[in-house]
Amino acid sequence: MTWVLLRGLMREKRHWGDFLAAFKVAFPNEQVITIDFPGNGELHQQTSANKIETMVEVARTQVLGAKNNTPINLLAISLGAMVAVAWARAYPQEIGKMVLINTSLAPHNPFYHRLRPRNYLRLLVTMLFGNVQQREQLVYTLTSSQKTAAIANTAVQNWVRYSRQYPITRGNIVRQLLAALRYHAPQQTPHSAMLLLVGNGDQLVNPQCSTTLANLWHCPLIIHPSAGHDLPFDDGVWVIAQIQQWFREDENQTPNTVLH
Repeated sequence: MTWVLLRGLMREKRHWGDFLAAFKVAFPNEQVITIDFPGNGELHQQTSANKIETMVEVARTQVLGAKNNTPINLLAISLGAMVAVAWARAYPQEIGKMVLINTSLAPHNPFYHRLRPRNYLRLLVTMLFGNVQQREQLVYTLTSSQKTAAIANTAVQNWVRYSRQYPITRGNIVRQLLAALRYHAPQQTPHSAMLLLVGNGDQLVNPQCSTTLANLWHCPLIIHPSAGHDLPFDDGVWVIAQIQQWFREDENQTPNTVLH
């Protein structure tokens, strides 16, 4: 089986950080693929898609173009989770299992839950007009609950280095935002084998978004009591443990919401 890992808005595959190596250790017999969407990372010179459906086709080309066998499993966070939902909706036969982390989807989640209102102004100003250091510092503040100075400084400096090596243009930021805003998820469950993970300390997106989706789609939801939006960064060990446990359990016997 192949795992495909999808990151979120303005992020690239290097932002998986130490989680990627730990995930490969946890699933030693499975191929793990990370990709960059156009406009991000190694594809920073390309124009970002302004539709989630277009991002699906780009991801499929990168993954299936390498002649990987389907079905594949998807692990996706934030905007990447929107791509995962659209992928499963368009090509259900290609997907085995899906794990979605801290996602929010129109029309099921109101805009003030999908992005907390207190963040609107500083996000807009910093993302479009701030320098790289200011932008990555704000991203850290809004996406991580790790407040240790050493951890924060190391992460931010790594992200600044990524951004300077593969800079993202303001135009591509806007296109990715438009893609996220335009996408409308299905009313029905996009896939029968789906797990939702959410950090209760998410300062960017209201955790209620994941609860709403779990209730609507009748899929299991597991809540981390303190992790932020970038749950794999804040507690990757926990994320991996929940996925392994989900694989072991009969989903029909797993309650919809489990609080850890």
